Amino acid sequence: MNLKPKLFSVLKNYSKEQFVKDIVAGIIVAIIALPLSIALALASGVTPERGIYTAIVAGFIIAFLGGSRVQVSGPTAAFATIVGGIVATKGMDGLIIATVMAGIILIIMGLLKLGTLIKFIPYTITTGFTAGIAVTLLIGQLKDFCGLSVVSDNGEPIIETVDKLKYDIKFIDTFNWQACLIGLLSLAILILWPMIKRPKFLTKIPASLIAVIFGIAAVNGLGLKVNTIGDLYTLSNKLPSLTLPNVTLGTVRDLLPNAFTIAILAAIESLLSCVVSDSMINSRHNSNMELVALGTGNVFSALFGGIPATGAIARTTANVKNGGRTPIAGMVHALVLLLVLVVLMPYAALIPMPTIAAILFMVAYNMSGWRTFVKLCKTAPKSDIIVLVITFVLTVVFDLVVAIEVGMLVTCILFIKRMSEETLVKGWKLVDDENDPDSISLRKVPANTMVYEISGPMFFGAADKILGITVSEEMTNLILRMRSVNAIDSTAINALTTLADSCKKNGVRLILSHVNEQPMNILKKSGLYDRIGAENFADHIDAALARAEE
Repeated sequence: MNLKPKLFSVLKNYSKEQFVKDIVAGIIVAIIALPLSIALALASGVTPERGIYTAIVAGFIIAFLGGSRVQVSGPTAAFATIVGGIVATKGMDGLIIATVMAGIILIIMGLLKLGTLIKFIPYTITTGFTAGIAVTLLIGQLKDFCGLSVVSDNGEPIIETVDKLKYDIKFIDTFNWQACLIGLLSLAILILWPMIKRPKFLTKIPASLIAVIFGIAAVNGLGLKVNTIGDLYTLSNKLPSLTLPNVTLGTVRDLLPNAFTIAILAAIESLLSCVVSDSMINSRHNSNMELVALGTGNVFSALFGGIPATGAIARTTANVKNGGRTPIAGMVHALVLLLVLVVLMPYAALIPMPTIAAILFMVAYNMSGWRTFVKLCKTAPKSDIIVLVITFVLTVVFDLVVAIEVGMLVTCILFIKRMSEETLVKGWKLVDDENDPDSISLRKVPANTMVYEISGPMFFGAADKILGITVSEEMTNLILRMRSVNAIDSTAINALTTLADSCKKNGVRLILSHVNEQPMNILKKSGLYDRIGAENFADHIDAALARAEE
């Protein structure tokens, strides 16, 4: 795959009408990104303007160089905990060094065309640490939501999530009912605003902006004693400027694990966002070009006062829904935020801290994926549940670096154990052996029916092959022969679910032939068996072909 930015491809057939749509989408996304960028900067332990610096610098560069048509990048909640820890222990110089190293790692990954290696991060690990990040983000905002006056025993910043919870309980007697009232009001607006009927021109205004406006009005109009951003931070509306850190070999060595974690998180979240946006606009992203752009954007974001950035699924989805179809929309979003920084940044000092906490509560809830977490705990194989829970607990109790390292280690050990217990058939076949008496070549296949045979265990390293199966409107039946599949995991179930949804969308009947005991049990526990339908499970290929003929 060539390393060519998507921008240069789409401009060949660019129209005036699309340019107008991209501008409108960029402005709307900027309105959504403004309160989020400020909130995520505060959650990361840095000043509010640094979140906007990130959205401006990284957002523009990643859109300009990126491998996706509609990706919008900026600060996200995934980095809040790790960034806060780096800033508290190594200062801003440490954050710049770690982010620049992460950017370089991402660029190297892209140049070496390693974008597809992200598939080797199991679904259970990404689900576990995402839920863990959501919990740490939630706990980190309890202090501001309740207006607590928390001071550590040694006067140092409180870094660990468990310590934050302990000190919140210790200082519960400083509870500020006025702050909590503003927090609850903001939270109610964030929950109810998308549900209520409103004039069409108001549907484009995000709930977070409404919550900010009401929060400011309530605190100032009623004269409430509630901390605002201006009470705790000195704001600046200056343009981002180049900052070079004081680099030492010891600092680089200490921060290297953090840099790898930032790079992995950025790659996972960004490429996941690309996949989601591809399905929305029927396009295909260039994963390696996206990694190069992501790395470049993070290097410049750090050097110009920002924090780590990645593709943001919520902002990317908003871009698509409002007509954005080219990287121009992402670049417009960055330029609008630049204008807002210069003109409106002083007014950000009026935003109440409980409102910021409420916004981050919603971010935590939306990213937690708690339904997926609970479902995996009920339906996944025991080995997957062990990895899921370990990753989640370590993310909350320790940090992401430990969680990902231990999660991958446990995954590899359990995978080796699982594979050692199975009779393996190497490879993945889309055709079968003509010497086999059950060969499909010896049978009549109904018209518009495709038969694929899968050989070997379906696990996270091979699950992407399922997504390689093409489903078209010309097909009427798709048969999967699974006689050689002895084991299946949650990542493969997720891929099969995607395939089943694609079949349903295109009016194609999905039929599974000769499903063995372990895969059948997992299919039933996950609910996919019922979705496909018991009538579409055949004991033998002859029965599957007969079903296709009906």
